[in-house]
Amino acid sequence: MTNDLLTLPTSADEWMEFVTTRPDAFLAKAREHVAALKDGTPRTSTETLDLWNEVTWSLRSAGGPSYVLSECHPDPAIRDAGSERYLAAVAFETELMLDRDLFELFTNTLAHDNESDLDAEQARLLDHTLRDLRLAGVGLDDAGRARAKELADRDSQLGVEFGKNIRDGKRSLRISPDALTGLPQDFIDNHPVGEDGLITLTTDYPDYVPVREYATNRDTRIAISELYNDLAWPINDPILAELLDVRRERAQLLGFGDWSDVETATRMAGSSANVDAFLTQVDDASRDAATAEYATVLARLQQEVPEASAVTTADLAYLLNTIKREQYDVDAQVVRSYFSFPAVMQGVLDLTGKLLGIEYHSVTVPTWHEDVHVFDVTKGGETIGRIYLDMHPRDGKYNHAACFDMIVGREGVELPEGVLMCNFARGTMEHDEVTTFLHEFGHLVHAILAGHQRFTAQSGIATEWDFVEAPSQMLEEWAWDADVLGQFARNAEGEQIPAALVQRMREADAFGRALLMRRQLGFARVSYQLHHDVPADITTAAAQWVESTSPVKNLEDSHFACAFGHLTGYGASYYTYQWTLVIARDLLTAFGDDLMNEAAATRYRETVLEPGGTKDAADLVRDFLGRDYNFDAYRAWLSGE
Repeated sequence: MTNDLLTLPTSADEWMEFVTTRPDAFLAKAREHVAALKDGTPRTSTETLDLWNEVTWSLRSAGGPSYVLSECHPDPAIRDAGSERYLAAVAFETELMLDRDLFELFTNTLAHDNESDLDAEQARLLDHTLRDLRLAGVGLDDAGRARAKELADRDSQLGVEFGKNIRDGKRSLRISPDALTGLPQDFIDNHPVGEDGLITLTTDYPDYVPVREYATNRDTRIAISELYNDLAWPINDPILAELLDVRRERAQLLGFGDWSDVETATRMAGSSANVDAFLTQVDDASRDAATAEYATVLARLQQEVPEASAVTTADLAYLLNTIKREQYDVDAQVVRSYFSFPAVMQGVLDLTGKLLGIEYHSVTVPTWHEDVHVFDVTKGGETIGRIYLDMHPRDGKYNHAACFDMIVGREGVELPEGVLMCNFARGTMEHDEVTTFLHEFGHLVHAILAGHQRFTAQSGIATEWDFVEAPSQMLEEWAWDADVLGQFARNAEGEQIPAALVQRMREADAFGRALLMRRQLGFARVSYQLHHDVPADITTAAAQWVESTSPVKNLEDSHFACAFGHLTGYGASYYTYQWTLVIARDLLTAFGDDLMNEAAATRYRETVLEPGGTKDAADLVRDFLGRDYNFDAYRAWLSGE
């Protein structure tokens, strides 16, 4: 096949066959290719690497759609089958990474042919394959390799179970209509009063976010925040404890100091110690500004609650909105009136299309739910991929916001296909949600533009894990540009968002930035320290690390770590959000004062996005900026300059 696009099923029986038979067939192909690699046939280095590429491609083809459907299909049986097939693909990949015959094969390939005889992409593939085999534990004795596989498989199983419990952990409360004082009218209209005189609020984003930001009743904010913080508790408590133990044993088995050392061995940070030092650097850069901001928000809280001695996580968003309205003339409810979901979606498509020189064409094809919007992506008149936008909450669906690979893409074989899963309301959106939309869409276009490499392992978003957020964080800046927003942000009367309002929004955004960043720093510390310390009491340790970093207090008896989904995929590496933000702020400097700078945008697409994983991230940045990145732009942004 050449540059095919996936055809999805239309009936329940076809879906079950798709999520079982198809991945099983690809897994069988992977086994056949491995057997061929090990059959003793003399091969050149190029032939060996091409056959290994078939293995990698088959594994991705088996696992990618399975994982996507496990997170979003309405039928729980299909979700479970997707999880099962995904874990089967991961388990076989783990088995391969511990295969000494393969290690010797690749070692001999390197010894037989001078690496200079290989082209850059081949040499990179061989080098990374040998590195990954070593990191998996291929050098251990038989018992060690068996234990390494057992631990890796258990890690994957626990991660899937942890995420499933968060996905299925939706909670609700019944509350008096009077408790919704301060909420926008459209929100109130969408929450009818029941026969018992009460309305229902859930922990889904379309309820949780507006209540947290607008409810003047502090008890209401606290009630929904307590529910949200306890998603997947207590069920995830023992799962997380075991996951941390498993990762500690894996690190020790592999000869590393902690799990962060294992993860950073393939990342820009390079070591656990470097992560710790970086978090300390960010801590130092933000402490004074956060202290000053906290004094302001506490004083504002005490105007309403004189006895309050601390600002809590249930207060912060509300207080920041209030202060921005009172001191910066930015009323979030006025701002949100300019952002309807359909217009925002079209605006994001138009913006990224113009910026990156691509087009989106709506197509009518089978999907897993009627809410899903599908677009084929073209460049220069040629189809280069497909995107699926699954944007509204429903039971059983992934309940955060993220981009997933349906098909990674492979040059001359198949086109990349990406899935965006968010949980936005169908009507009016918060500006923060518009920013989130752009952020996640940044991942999506990165995956499509980069998904055309010769080797599957280098295709799509295949750079170091502590770089992958940088393109998305950079794209958030376009949500603060008056000219950009003016293209699609209009209120019910059709009036364009005023440029003066956008300017005030930008000024107001600088206030609270340090406080919000230190909340993120707190989560980064939790991610890092839980894996470094492996405490017996996870709840207490997580609360202490957040509170030691952020002056904003957790609610009493909060079990947020049980719903901290990044602890599975990101592990000890939530630090990456700040690490990549340093890079993203520096990347933006190349655009100067014009975010629609065509020359800069084209160079960015060609040097940063399209190469995928064919180069180190530092080289991609250097190719774009003409220099190494530095901390200066981040520091200036943090101080509000």
